[in-house]
Amino acid sequence: MTDEFIEKENKAIAQEYKELLRISYQTLSDSDKKMIRKAFDVAVDAHKDQRRKSGEAYIFHPIAVAKIVASQIGLGATSIAAALMHDVVEDTDVTIEDIERMFNPKVAQLVAGLTKISQVKKDMNISMQAENFRKMLLTLNDDVRVIIIKIADRLHNMQTMESMAEYKQVKIASETLYIYAPLAHRLGLYNIKNELEDLGLKYTEPNVYKDIVSKIKETKEQQDAYIKEISDILKNSLDAESIDYTLKGRPKSVYSIRRKMKAQNVSFDEVYDKFALRIIYDSDPHDEKFLAWKIYSIVTDHYRPSPSRLRDWISSPKSTGYEALHVTVMGPKGRWVEIQIRSQRMDEIAEKGYAAHYKYKQGGGNEESGLDIWLNLLKEALENSETNAVDFVEDFKMNLYAKEIFIFTPKGEIKSLPKGATSLDFAFSIHSEIGIRTRGTRVNGKLVPLNHELKSGDQVEVITSPHQKPTTHWLEYVTTSRAKNKIRNVLNENTKKIAEDGKELLERKLRHLKITMSETIINELVSFFKLKTSLDLFYRVGIGAIENQQLKDYAAQKSNTFINFFKNRIKRDKPIADDDLHRQVLSQNYDMLVFGQEHDKLDYKLSTCCNPIPGDEVFGFVTINEGIKVHKKDCPNAITLQSNYAYRIMSAKWIDSTQQEFKAILNITGMDTLGLTNQITKVISNNMHVNIQSISLNGEAGIFNGQIAVIVQNNTILKRLMENIKKIDGVDKVTRVYH
Repeated sequence: MTDEFIEKENKAIAQEYKELLRISYQTLSDSDKKMIRKAFDVAVDAHKDQRRKSGEAYIFHPIAVAKIVASQIGLGATSIAAALMHDVVEDTDVTIEDIERMFNPKVAQLVAGLTKISQVKKDMNISMQAENFRKMLLTLNDDVRVIIIKIADRLHNMQTMESMAEYKQVKIASETLYIYAPLAHRLGLYNIKNELEDLGLKYTEPNVYKDIVSKIKETKEQQDAYIKEISDILKNSLDAESIDYTLKGRPKSVYSIRRKMKAQNVSFDEVYDKFALRIIYDSDPHDEKFLAWKIYSIVTDHYRPSPSRLRDWISSPKSTGYEALHVTVMGPKGRWVEIQIRSQRMDEIAEKGYAAHYKYKQGGGNEESGLDIWLNLLKEALENSETNAVDFVEDFKMNLYAKEIFIFTPKGEIKSLPKGATSLDFAFSIHSEIGIRTRGTRVNGKLVPLNHELKSGDQVEVITSPHQKPTTHWLEYVTTSRAKNKIRNVLNENTKKIAEDGKELLERKLRHLKITMSETIINELVSFFKLKTSLDLFYRVGIGAIENQQLKDYAAQKSNTFINFFKNRIKRDKPIADDDLHRQVLSQNYDMLVFGQEHDKLDYKLSTCCNPIPGDEVFGFVTINEGIKVHKKDCPNAITLQSNYAYRIMSAKWIDSTQQEFKAILNITGMDTLGLTNQITKVISNNMHVNIQSISLNGEAGIFNGQIAVIVQNNTILKRLMENIKKIDGVDKVTRVYH
């Protein structure tokens, strides 16, 4: 590299540093600026010899992360300094102790939390990604800012992934959609959440992403004109009322359009609310609510609202701290438009989330916000969780995206719970001791079962008894991880006591059968009774679920090796269902699917969750017991697998599908017209290489829907067939069914 290049780069680095100070959302004191300068110097020195894959100096990455933290998220000097040094300990000789000495314990604590968790050896039985996620999430106990800086780090990595290998892009993008985007959502970082989701889609489904982006560009002029038409009408009325406001048109994110298309099985053109109009008004705290409803009334004077689509998050803010009034109205040309009404304070909280939320909190009012309550509940869940890493992360995720309902206590206080919560969840949300002692629940004065699903506005009374104890069924009655963890903890204590007694009892019973208890014997018994762990075995003996006769059967089988051999064979060769038989037949021709860079021909099974057929984009997943399972790239489970078990993913592709036929099931819906069945069968039969295996159509009140199972050779033929069926007069939708 030339001196000229280095000099130019150093100038750019200095420029970035100035920009970082200029865009900070918080006001920085002189001592803040000194601390940031010192952190910048430490980072520049630490990364001086490092370059990124793209060739640029590594220092640009920590500066970019610090800029996101400073302006988009709005954290203060401590976090900016920690963001600048987030990779220093990992990449150089600088230690956490050095940072504490040079700065202060808080900066050191944040950097320690941010220091990447070095990869443990790749054990096929445990998911390293989930372990890393768990360790990262546990830092929430120390300081939520660690997670926030991690999200900024991930955002910059996602923005600069072009030069990475494709498999790395997919792994990182899947992790982002799986854990980082939901976390950003939960911490109120909506803009960052949208960007993470869009970038995640860009790398997990590149073709879909490009297609939607190009369609958004095509329709941009029309959309802008449409929003302007509505804005112009509203402006006159808002000005007449002397309201101080700004109007912004906002297109829906690429990811949310994709999600709608998938959920409702519609095309891009059929997604009806692709944009929203935001009215941001200026107001003192006293008039905030009054003005929001005044603007609502002006909007609904001009446009008719959808009665079912009014969302009032001003009276009951979301637990992320989000406040706004959303109304969906029928705009010109019969198109629905979402209008969001919020004050400048509410807008700042929606844009900056956590940081703005605390900035306003310091201004006045010490009441605990929804975000505080959520963080406290989360810390409690993290401290009590004994589940394995994958379950832990899945449980955690459930709590991130859950929609909220609001429940009243008998005294009229309001509690927020995730949608789908039961009356037993409510008991645990008041206090775990109340949950454990719950004997019954009344909802709106009426006695209901413990698993009764609550609705927003319900008033719930809990009836307790000192003699009540949780049972294993309770785990099926609750949905919140707080309740699940508490119930598991109580059950585990009981289970451990029973299991200890069961172990002694088992030892005595085996002695009678002339068998000495050892680790090998315990493992054999666990597999003989088809259990998972030795604890399950001892517990079942303790409660009397394993009888003497069953132990005698084990002893007899143990002494007869011939029978033993046979039993194992039978256990391995499970009876094959028709569908599995069909799957095995499909898998005969190994030259169709090839794996890895070398295009190896390996044994595999087609996964039943997404039923791939030749021509579909697929990947291989190495399972523990069933060899390689092949999934479609857009399989509902793909993100979870690629995120939690990236090291087990193998690239796979079809290379020749001319010799074999595959079954695909199509769902057809439309308007019932005369001779429709005849038309459909004609179109299918006229398509070369397609046979109908079964057909069932039924009509009701002028609407028909039906299922057709066809045998095709590959995806191209199937797509052509679906297009031809769609052209039939009366047919509305043709979709492929995945079991």
